[in-house]
Amino acid sequence: MDRRTDDDVLDAVGPRLRALRRDRGITLAALAATTGVSESTLSRLESGRRRATLELLLPLARTYDVPLDDLVGAPHTGDPRIHLKPMRRFGMTFVPLSRRPGGIHAFKMIIPARPEPLEPTPQTHEGFEWLYVLSGHLRLVLGERDLTLPPGEAAEFDTSLPHWLGSADGGVVELLILFGPQGVRSHVRAGPHRSSHGGSRR
Repeated sequence: MDRRTDDDVLDAVGPRLRALRRDRGITLAALAATTGVSESTLSRLESGRRRATLELLLPLARTYDVPLDDLVGAPHTGDPRIHLKPMRRFGMTFVPLSRRPGGIHAFKMIIPARPEPLEPTPQTHEGFEWLYVLSGHLRLVLGERDLTLPPGEAAEFDTSLPHWLGSADGGVVELLILFGPQGVRSHVRAGPHRSSHGGSRR
């Protein structure tokens, strides 16, 4: 059982932040420019002369791409279960599988069954997306391409291209999605595949 007090946990934050910064090879000046926190404040935080607050730790967690718990060395609860909270958007269910504040985000996406097919409404936004079909048949409209992906198929694309996801046959579709901000790409690529709509995927 972890018997550390809150003061013990907070006192250890400074040395942990200094070790993490040095391990990443980042200077205080560069960290200040990235986080928007002044160099003097960061220095006091690392030396223990400034108390860690959520306002200071959040930009650091985003910059280092680590959970807040890792920054403060919070004691483990002993419960390995992850309590996922599904979200409903655009008539579909998204289950977040990652909790880090930055970098690539992972989701399980569920497209419900529909008696009548939907008319595609392609959208664009910044980022890059990789997806893998777990079950069902996914209809992927990407630019001028209209593709059908069966279970086990994957696709990767720049989300600045007009795109739309739906069910190809009206049935339920389940897929995994990795989404990264602009410039972040996954390293898994699908091989050439000829879809039933006559398009090809690269």
